[in-house]
Amino acid sequence: QEGLIESGGGSVQVGGSVRLSCQYSGDVPMCMAWFRQVPGKEREGVASIALENGSTFFTDPENRDRFTISRDNGKKMVYLEISNLKPEDSGEYFCAKNRGGFGCALILPRRFGPTGQGTQVTVSS
Repeated sequence: QEGLIESGGGSVQVGGSVRLSCQYSGDVPMCMAWFRQVPGKEREGVASIALENGSTFFTDPENRDRFTISRDNGKKMVYLEISNLKPEDSGEYFCAKNRGGFGCALILPRRFGPTGQGTQVTVSS
């Protein structure tokens, strides 16, 4: 049975940190990705990770300083930790498996499958 469950969001102050979790089930994909969506905007890729070797990719290279994507293959979990939170980090965060035939580097919604319900992160000063 396929399923994705995101959790870990909440209201956080600027400069704080948050650790988002994604529990996936079913087939093990080649990679997993995190997406963010804010009202009125398209869903955008944030980070992805190749599950076999742990290689990570970021849509915005500058995010490498504050974003950490990791996985626990035994538990079928993927995490996204964001430190030094900024107001622009706010949004609904979703995780997704890559679609067959697509790699991990380009984190575009069409290259990844359906997401879960998402988890909201709100950063306030």
